[in-house]
Amino acid sequence: MEFRVNRGVIVLGLLAGCGGTSFAQSNSERTQVVSIDRHQILDKKSPSRLNMVTIYPGQFQMGSPIHEARRERTEGPVQTVSIDYTFEVGKYEVTFADWDKCVASGGCNGYRPSDVGWGRGKRPVVNISWNDAQSYIKWLNKKTGLKYRLLSEAEWEYIARAGTSSPFSTGHMITTQQANFNGQKSYQGSPLGPYRRQTVEVGSYSANPYGLHDLHGNAWEWTQDCWNDTHVGNAKNGKPRTSGDCNYRVMKGGSWVNRPDDIRVAQRQRYTTDYRYDDYGFRIARTLSKKAYLASNE
Repeated sequence: MEFRVNRGVIVLGLLAGCGGTSFAQSNSERTQVVSIDRHQILDKKSPSRLNMVTIYPGQFQMGSPIHEARRERTEGPVQTVSIDYTFEVGKYEVTFADWDKCVASGGCNGYRPSDVGWGRGKRPVVNISWNDAQSYIKWLNKKTGLKYRLLSEAEWEYIARAGTSSPFSTGHMITTQQANFNGQKSYQGSPLGPYRRQTVEVGSYSANPYGLHDLHGNAWEWTQDCWNDTHVGNAKNGKPRTSGDCNYRVMKGGSWVNRPDDIRVAQRQRYTTDYRYDDYGFRIARTLSKKAYLASNE
């Protein structure tokens, strides 16, 4: 069997001439994992309730070009990033239901964040600091015996772009039928829409090309990276930046309160690790075997 990497998705086909099939699917589906040297490597699966999606190696341009509308200096310079490992990421942002399970079982330092009266359940958990996110991951790792973590900024941008190079995974514009943000503002002539002034349940909008939801808007997502003012010094391999001002961490994606230019893929913000707000949330990830690739459904 041969393979090639295509925008983070493995495309496989039999040498005998069978057509290739591309995959970017959740771990709730049964999978067979095959290494480059044809020896099987089967990673322990994440619990199906976590709704993890497998992401494959690839290369992309990180940051925004100087001609992108409403670009900020912190979004450059554009860097070519090569990710040579397989990882999985939450299909959705971590929800209040997820967080409340952690608290109920004695984790998350007993912290019960306010839902601001919007409701809990399937809405993304908010009022979460970077430190809070780490407490959830600590609990989850102990409960599952696996090694979850936050995404790096580079990984986040890789999955949010999902093979595209435009400001949004939806193209050069985005609408309130595609994401939850302040629709009373326009980006490059995009149509106006409602400003909901609160989060919505995860998965309320269509997934991006990698099968992931809500990477634009709804809630800001913490990443592992220490803050740096530009992408100069980025390792260019998908790993988080562990130098810089580590009292601040990078957040991505924008939220329900933001204008469309603030939910562009390249947009980045910083906040202190202990700061909580009603649009701060997170998404989990986990590294899989470095050279393990999805081969076929059983």
